[in-house]
Parts: sequence; structure tokens; C-alpha cells
Amino acid sequence: MFDGLTGLPPFYLGLIGSTLAGLGTGLGALPVLFVNHITQRVQGALLGFGAGVMLAATSFSLIIPGLDAAMVDNNTTVAGVIVVAGILLGGAFLWFSNQYFPHEHFIKGVEGQNLRNLKRIWLFVTAITIHNFPEGLAVGVGFGGESIRNGVALSLGIGLQNIPEGFVVAIALLTEKYSKWIAFGIALLTGLVEPLGGLVGVGIVSVAQFILPWAMAFAAGAMLFVISDEIIPESHSLGQEKEATIGVMLGFVVMMFLDVTLG
Repeated sequence: MFDGLTGLPPFYLGLIGSTLAGLGTGLGALPVLFVNHITQRVQGALLGFGAGVMLAATSFSLIIPGLDAAMVDNNTTVAGVIVVAGILLGGAFLWFSNQYFPHEHFIKGVEGQNLRNLKRIWLFVTAITIHNFPEGLAVGVGFGGESIRNGVALSLGIGLQNIPEGFVVAIALLTEKYSKWIAFGIALLTGLVEPLGGLVGVGIVSVAQFILPWAMAFAAGAMLFVISDEIIPESHSLGQEKEATIGVMLGFVVMMFLDVTLG
């Protein structure tokens, strides 16, 4: 199915895949040029959908392949330890990133038109940018391994997740009286950090294949942290927990189906 991609070096595959995934935020922000508002119910469902997609991508395209890669040269116990350690390291990386790069959730923050709120906008954008890096890292790691299928699945899944995220980011900026084009442009730019993560991921794995299970687990841990610390709390803060939960389940099964069919 992916024979046409096998001749391309992993470096280019990782760059292209992570760039396309990152552009999902811009694609999702396009409707903001034509609408000014969406209901909290829809916002919660969209954010939940993105969380579900990321959760499935983490499970089926990172953790399971990471375990398989770890068991090539190790027994099941050692392989399990490697993946557990990698996941915890990835979560710790995001935790420390949040400590040193202060940011604030937009939806849960205090609303109002003042100078403090303008500063909070950029803290929110910083938060989105921070959590887009491990998404790009995951795509790069996926392409850096021997299975192009994992890279394609991650690229599609994360791009799919970025679409509702980009829309919500752009709508949030509109509420702060930014113009439609500026809101669209900022949403687009927040996704363009993903190619940087993609290059880091594919570069690390390309140096030595034994790093592959560690890198996959690390990316999985970083994404799990983002899902639990950023996306799900944001979706529930709107007071639409049921819609957000339905979105999580739909996003999970859609990504799971994509992963299975791509295989």
C-alpha cells in the first residue's frame, strides 16, 4: 500500500508527514473566516474528538509498536521496563516544559477585555505550541522506524486531531477581538512547530535503531501528558462533559479504524 514511499529517506518522510499533520490546524481554522461563534457544546465535542484520536494514535501507533521493537533484542520483562521508562520520561519532559514555559488554558481562564487577557492569549498559544512539539516528534519517530505504516497512521491521526483544535484556537482568538485573518494565521502557525518535532524524532531514531522503542515510548508519554493535562480538562471545563466524552469515544474509534485499515 505504501510502496511508493519506501524509496524516500526517513528524513524526508518525517518532514513531510509532520508538516502535513501540522497544517491540520490551519485547515481546521479555515471556517473561522466565515463564522464568528460556535456553541460550547460543539467546542467540547471537538476537543474531545481530538483527545480520542490522540489517545488511539498513542496506543496503536506508538506503545504497541514500541513494545514490538523492544522485544526484538530483549525478553518481555525488559521490553516492558523500557517502554514504561520511556513513557514516564516523555511525561516528565512535558511536565518540565510546562514549568519553564508558563502558559494558561484559555477556556478555563478569566474572561474580559483587558491587558492581562491579551497576555493570556499568548500564554494560550504557547501552550498549544508546546503540546504540538511532541505530536511532531511522534510522527518523526514513526517514520524513523522500519514501518512506514506507523508514520502514515500517526501523520493522519495527528492531522485529524489538529483540525478541530485549530478551529477552537481560532474561535478563541476571535473572542478577544482579533481579526479573522489574524486568528487564522496564528492557528496555522501554532501547528508549524510540528515539523521541528518531526525532524528531531526521525533524526534520533535514524542514528541508531536501538533507540526506536525508547523514542516511541517517550513520544507516547509526552502525548499522554498532553491528553490528560491539556485537552480533556479543556473539553470538560465548558460544562459539556457528556459531549466531550462522546467526542473522545468517536475520535478513538475513528483513529483505531484508520490504524487497522492502513495495516
